[in-house]
Amino acid sequence: MAQAPSLASRERDLRASVRGLRSAIVAYSGGVDSALLAAIARSELGDRALAVTGVSASVAQGELEAARSLAARIGIRHETLQTHEFENPAYRANPANRCFYCKDELFGRLAHLARERGFDHVVDGANADDGASALDVRPGRGAALAHAVRSPLAQANLTKADVRALARALDLPVWQKPATPCLSSRVPYGTRIEDDDLRRIDLAERYLRASGFPTVRVRHFGALARVEVPRADIARLEERRGNVARALRDVGYERVEIDPRGYRTGSLNENVGSSGV
Repeated sequence: MAQAPSLASRERDLRASVRGLRSAIVAYSGGVDSALLAAIARSELGDRALAVTGVSASVAQGELEAARSLAARIGIRHETLQTHEFENPAYRANPANRCFYCKDELFGRLAHLARERGFDHVVDGANADDGASALDVRPGRGAALAHAVRSPLAQANLTKADVRALARALDLPVWQKPATPCLSSRVPYGTRIEDDDLRRIDLAERYLRASGFPTVRVRHFGALARVEVPRADIARLEERRGNVARALRDVGYERVEIDPRGYRTGSLNENVGSSGV
């Protein structure tokens, strides 16, 4: 039985694949996946690589500044691009495939920018684990395909654990950074996306992170905030329930629940079937 390729050989494959692109715009959020891809693109393509971050009301405060700082550390050219998914009523309605409309907007603008600037490709940081779970609903992949966006990490069969290992080896400070999906992902499907609600979610999560809970989700149910932290942190959060409730009331939540099941990626997808993919 043939052995699976080693991580070192898959890294070589990744680098060769990126070199073969000739030039590329990296859809760059500053998370570990896109940061690793940006670092590889800078190494293999030099100034023929450009990292671009989409900016809208769904981006948590502080994420853009962190992405800029990391891009400077990597040494890759970096720009921001204002996206306008909030002007799309289909996005605002928050259907199960909401992410498609967001990514369609982003990738469409990146593809246009690539044509305008003479870049050969647009690439994103999707890895081999993305979409592997039944709850990991990723309609944005359809938008990537529609705009011919390439995913070198997935193509090299690099899992999330592989990505973190390579990011650590390259001394990228985000190698342990928790996933930070857009703020709209905290709102249940079918509930209209409102700017004020996203600001409320952002303020609540910033408070909880500052209180020692780096991995946290505040799921938004109108006046109710359902807080998810890893199971190992639930007891510590329960001890601070009173302070948390007061702080979240200050940002507009009347009630606060601590989810006893703990933090789960894609927990709002638990009642969404495959039709949402």
